[in-house]
Amino acid sequence: MARSVNQVFLMGNLTRDPELRQTPNGQNVCSFSIALNRSYRDANSEWQEATDYVDIVAWAQLGERVSQYLSKGRRVLVQGRLQSRSWEQDGQKRNKLEVIASDVTFLDGRGAEAAGSHDEANETNKPVSSKGSAAKKDVVIEDVSDEPINLDDIPF
Repeated sequence: MARSVNQVFLMGNLTRDPELRQTPNGQNVCSFSIALNRSYRDANSEWQEATDYVDIVAWAQLGERVSQYLSKGRRVLVQGRLQSRSWEQDGQKRNKLEVIASDVTFLDGRGAEAAGSHDEANETNKPVSSKGSAAKKDVVIEDVSDEPINLDDIPF
């Protein structure tokens, strides 16, 4: 039998500050929620705006870093998998579908405001993985002159 694929990529803004807790055996777990904005055309062909809210769970070092560096309103890219869980509360069975994060990329710069301004302070995007590593940002050089580039000047 073929295996299933369970992988999601979501980009949105945190709806609340991350909440870091510890399980009884001492494992760190961080919970947060993101808002996903989308546009669509209704039956009258007019544009409508809608927002979906998704709960995210980050474990261990990833959860610690999310709790340390993120706050309400910050933009993130989350990679992970869907997981459902169920429990009983007040005699009623409850179900919840959430994302278990494997990577979280902070899309706002370190000192940037939560509104997501795009200034030079935003140039330090840092992906953080469940392995605790941070990837370096690629350097982009723009040629702003009107002169054509001489291919003989390129060293490779």
